[in-house]
Amino acid sequence: MTDASRTDFWESRYAASDDYVFGVLPNAFLAAEAHRIAPGARVLAVADGEGRNGVFLAERGAVVHSVEASAAAIAKARRLAAERGVALTFEQADLMRWDWPVAAYDAVVAIFVQFVTAAERPAFFARLKRALKPGGVLLLEGYRVEQLAHRTGGPREATQLYSEALLREAFADMTIEVLRSYDAVIAEGTGHAGISALVDLIALQPG
Repeated sequence: MTDASRTDFWESRYAASDDYVFGVLPNAFLAAEAHRIAPGARVLAVADGEGRNGVFLAERGAVVHSVEASAAAIAKARRLAAERGVALTFEQADLMRWDWPVAAYDAVVAIFVQFVTAAERPAFFARLKRALKPGGVLLLEGYRVEQLAHRTGGPREATQLYSEALLREAFADMTIEVLRSYDAVIAEGTGHAGISALVDLIALQPG
């Protein structure tokens, strides 16, 4: 899938309805681990979609930079932020072409960013890491390959899914505090609903 077709796919999906495809509540992993992000921390919300995660962090006092390729998703995110009475910096950008800030964020949040192909993934992960300040924290959740059997969300291409071994190798230059695989029922709008094969990573940038 080319960058343009990938953006078109997500634009069509988010624009198809006024409803929030992935709901308005934060991702459960992020909600459970948000205590790691202090009020006032500068946070990059990667591929933030319709804003559920970025808005949640802003409600907790973080200074959130929400980056997303889809204009329709950003419009919904702005609406959600207004309803919740919080302010975020929204930016529309293709993350594979974006000029990523370096050592700029106290935290980077990457929840289900599995639109990235296997060939693109090393450079993408390197950008996630470089965006963090020394001592900054990366919170990442994704689907494992076993998700293909569940069919409750995520890409249908196995090479875009994660494993503990893949993440351990990719983030070996960071301090890995949490790396766990498990199955859980999630309810995130119509986009992610039902039993899901998940893997969580929490890693610190050397400081």
